[in-house]
Amino acid sequence: MRSKLVGIPSVCQRSGMTSRIEQREQTRRTLVHEGRRLFADKGYGAVGLSEIVRAAGVTKGALYHHFDSKTDLFRAVLQEVQDEVGTQVAAAADAHDDPWTQFTAGCRAFLAASTHPDVQRIMLIDGPAVLGWNEWRTMDEAASARHLAEALTGLMDKGVIPRQPVKPLTHLLSGAMNEAALFLAGSDRAEDLSDTITALTGILESLRR
Repeated sequence: MRSKLVGIPSVCQRSGMTSRIEQREQTRRTLVHEGRRLFADKGYGAVGLSEIVRAAGVTKGALYHHFDSKTDLFRAVLQEVQDEVGTQVAAAADAHDDPWTQFTAGCRAFLAASTHPDVQRIMLIDGPAVLGWNEWRTMDEAASARHLAEALTGLMDKGVIPRQPVKPLTHLLSGAMNEAALFLAGSDRAEDLSDTITALTGILESLRR
């Protein structure tokens, strides 16, 4: 009987610890969600920490438990946006069986995703300005350029495009698509997206044998 009673507090302690962990994770998710909403609506520079914690319903102490600064919170928001764009690109590519069609569909999906206001403001406009070009490029490479390089390598292995150095080609295409996305972010013409996709398709087609 004594051994059973001894075990009861440990179960309760584990349950309480799990509950606290879940609460902390929920607080973090709420901060990222509200930070993203405010950054997208107003821009990073126009949003203060007091506004973020008020919207999230937490204290500044709770925010600093998860993030070192507003910049650190923005970094987490940017990571979330980049992951979502990557998921959309992967889904567009996976909808096809042909490797070339997968590649071009993924590139077009990236441009289409870049027209969303959240993506434009957070990933393309504020991202480089807030974190600096070098860190933004590092995050961009981890989120999308690496997958672009893998896709290009696969196309070369299958003989779809000629064998050539992958790294410079990846940077050229990634730079072109990021610049096109920035163009779309500042555009107010609905037809600019279709025109840009047409231009991108022409560039991609020139890679084929």
